[in-house]
Amino acid sequence: MSATPSSKLPPFDPRDPIGVDDLLGPDDLAIRDTVRAWSTDRVLPHIAEWYEKGELPGIRELSRELGSLGALGMSLDGYGCAGATAVQYGLVCLELEAADSGIRSLVSVQGSLAMYAIHRFGTEEQKRRWLPGMAAGEIIGCFGLTEPDHGSDPAGMRTFAERDGDDWVLTGRKMWITNGSVAGVAVVWAQTDPAGTPGGIRGFVVPTDTAGFSAPEIKHKWSLRASVTSELVLDGVRLPADAVLPGAVGLRGPLGCLSHARYGIVWGAMGAARASFDAAVDYARTREQFGRPIGGFQLTQAKLADMALELHKGILLAHHLGRRMDAGTLRPEQVSFGKLNNVREAIEICRTARTILGANGISLEYPVMRHATNLESVLTYEGTVEMHQLVLGKALTGLDAFR
Repeated sequence: MSATPSSKLPPFDPRDPIGVDDLLGPDDLAIRDTVRAWSTDRVLPHIAEWYEKGELPGIRELSRELGSLGALGMSLDGYGCAGATAVQYGLVCLELEAADSGIRSLVSVQGSLAMYAIHRFGTEEQKRRWLPGMAAGEIIGCFGLTEPDHGSDPAGMRTFAERDGDDWVLTGRKMWITNGSVAGVAVVWAQTDPAGTPGGIRGFVVPTDTAGFSAPEIKHKWSLRASVTSELVLDGVRLPADAVLPGAVGLRGPLGCLSHARYGIVWGAMGAARASFDAAVDYARTREQFGRPIGGFQLTQAKLADMALELHKGILLAHHLGRRMDAGTLRPEQVSFGKLNNVREAIEICRTARTILGANGISLEYPVMRHATNLESVLTYEGTVEMHQLVLGKALTGLDAFR
């Protein structure tokens, strides 16, 4: 078989050097381009100021706009959800995180955690009550699993749900909860077994105006500053019997939600990496030292080449996992593979981009340091590096090293 003559080859595209876009259909590209345009118009002009001030003003308006785009719970079916493919959802996560990790986190927690939990494990009444408003962005949701003393080991949670007649009474605290202070509904996981067995963990749908519920916002963050992060305090929160999610018993419920959210991170991290890489390329083309652009020096080109390799390998990996999710064959271990690799490589791309920008790399006039600091949170949440290493280690050896 003869090689294709170079005159018939498509031109090399520096933005898509290995032709990943060839794997996308017209609908995929239309969704991606719509969200990219929205992010460019609504987020990028303001994000540096929001980040510097440590706030996300107008979050409810942004939520409604994201709802009108179909970005909230977009891979879920019915109840006002878009019913999009996993790949399309991934593309949206990439474009949103290319703007800022905080915006992608808003969407991930809303759709992949709070809405997903109700959609998968809730009653028909719970779905009809909450999901349409959440899909439209009229109701913001949060997901309460992590506690002050229990992050990587949720089985040790101390939030307790006790029966009192037909009611449940919840007492405890959750920590590092995205959307908590602005949420209208919280999906809260609590222990119901006094012996503390993992099988006693249940999920509850908690309207945030319920007496005893409060969500003080966490301040003084140096990462995810353009994001609402809160503590949840449950002080004798009384709920009716039908507040429990009947389909979730034990840790399989919250861990299944986390796997869905981690999938979005696999894509999202590559958005932060792409924005930093693009900034480095643009800077290298125009910044002159020693009489010419620094992009013309071998060391700079070597950095850019290595960054491009990891960026587009990561996007290709995300796409592959998305196709497996759409086919119903994606395993949790494979999600760990993607989350571990892509976030770790995204941070390295940001750090290398910072070296190309030199002192300008620490300025909020450029996105690089903002993405780098955000990714330090993304590296930890939804499973630390060590947890995902142990997930893969167990899958590879058949031996459990968690305990």
